[in-house]
Amino acid sequence: MSSIESVVSRLAESELPVICLMGPTASGKTALAMELYDKLPCELVSVDSALVFKDMDIGTAKPTEDELSKYPHHLIDLIDPTEAYSVADFCRDAFNVINEIKSRGNIPVLVGGTMMYFKGLIEGISPLPEANLEIRAQLEKEAAEKGWQALHDELRAVDPVSAERIHPNDPQRITRALDVYRQTGNTLTQLSQTKGKKLEGNILQYAIAPKERADLHERIAQRYQIMIEQGFENEVKKLKARGDLNEDLPSIRCVGYRQMWQYLSGEMDHEEMVFRGVCATRQLAKRQLTWLRNWPDLQWLDMENKENFQLIISGLSKL
Repeated sequence: MSSIESVVSRLAESELPVICLMGPTASGKTALAMELYDKLPCELVSVDSALVFKDMDIGTAKPTEDELSKYPHHLIDLIDPTEAYSVADFCRDAFNVINEIKSRGNIPVLVGGTMMYFKGLIEGISPLPEANLEIRAQLEKEAAEKGWQALHDELRAVDPVSAERIHPNDPQRITRALDVYRQTGNTLTQLSQTKGKKLEGNILQYAIAPKERADLHERIAQRYQIMIEQGFENEVKKLKARGDLNEDLPSIRCVGYRQMWQYLSGEMDHEEMVFRGVCATRQLAKRQLTWLRNWPDLQWLDMENKENFQLIISGLSKL
């Protein structure tokens, strides 16, 4: 029996683990996940806030149809670009999928770079209510009559911690905090300290990243150019032609899409669009790496290391 077969056989007799494969954009997470799929009884779960959108394939670096036929991913192509998908939405769907995967005797492999999704799963999220449209309309009416400063003063009276954090000129966050309070009778601060359901059991957490940031920057530039060659411009043209999308939607705010959208609107030339798109992607990668450096219980993998699969097998063998 091979070492892999031995590990898998032993795992089948105990609680199946969850493998989390994190990392910045363009670091090679998908390729490593596919290798795991080839060699382990596992199923892949996307942890990516851009891949949930339908008809957004090239600019999100979504696996191709051929790749998805060989390596199916859960939680891809879930919603229309007009819709939003929150951390709570993801956690709800991910818990359901993870339970289904384990019921089939397979290992869930969570792969992606949306750190808030991983955080919600691993640490649990606060049980905050959905927005109440009637309360929000009333708050907007009060703001029109008395001003946002008056509402901020009200927030300070009931939730001084949130009021200290939220600027008086931030109507969106003031509204959210007061909406929560009027719905529940509890403050945003109180509810945020309560964590809901989270992943239990064996959780192996890996981050794949470069030793040198310049290597990742080069990959990002190359991948962006490949996207252009694959027809990224036409993809966004089709989205723009729908007439029901705009720059303020989460879908069009995705890295690369906003820059292409602005280019198609005549706000910049092609060269500037590519430059800004690459810069925005690098900034995203920097934010992802910042998250990961502060992440507990994490094992780092070098994106150039050909033995990353064996390192994960080694981690499984220690369970």
